[in-house]
Amino acid sequence: MDYTPNEDGICYFLEQILPRVRMRVPSVALQVVGRSPSPRLQKAAAMTPGVEVTGGVKDIRPYVQRGSVYVVPLRVGSGTRLKIFEAMAMGKAIISTSVGAEGLPVRPDQDILIADTPEAFANAVVRLLGDHKLRLDLGRSARELVVQKHSWASVAQNFESTLESLLSPEKMLVESIRC
Repeated sequence: MDYTPNEDGICYFLEQILPRVRMRVPSVALQVVGRSPSPRLQKAAAMTPGVEVTGGVKDIRPYVQRGSVYVVPLRVGSGTRLKIFEAMAMGKAIISTSVGAEGLPVRPDQDILIADTPEAFANAVVRLLGDHKLRLDLGRSARELVVQKHSWASVAQNFESTLESLLSPEKMLVESIRC
C-alpha cells in the first residue's frame, strides 16, 4: 500500500467514494489489505469510522473471501493488475476504474463493473451490495474467464500448442530452406 498508485486509489476511495456509499448504506465497512500502508493512508483510515487497515498479511484469500465486493479505485499507474485476477479467481464481484482494469481481457458488466467517477463508482458499490444475484453472476463469470484463459492448465496448453507449431514438419522444412 506504499506504492503511490495504490495509496492514491484507496485515499480517493476513502475521501470521494465511501462517503457517497455511506449515504445509502451507512453500515458499510472497508478492509484495506496490503503491506506497508503509508502514513497518509493510515491517517485517512483513522479518520474514517468502519475502516480497517491490516498491513501485510500472510494470506490474502481469507480477506478477499469475507468481502462482499472487491474495489480497485486506481486512477494512475500501470502494472500487472494481479489483484484483479486474484479476486476473479476467487469468484468475487469487482468494481474497478478503467485505469485499474486497463489491459485486462475483461468484459464490463459481465465480468466486472467499471466506474470512473466517484458517483458512478459509489452507485456500483451500492448496486452490488444490494444485489446478491448480481454479485454471484459477476463473480462466476469472472472466475470462468480466469480458469479458461489464465489457469495453469490453460497456459500450459497454449504453450504446448505454440511449441508444437514451432516444431511442426512444415515449419522445420521452411526453416531448413531458408538456411
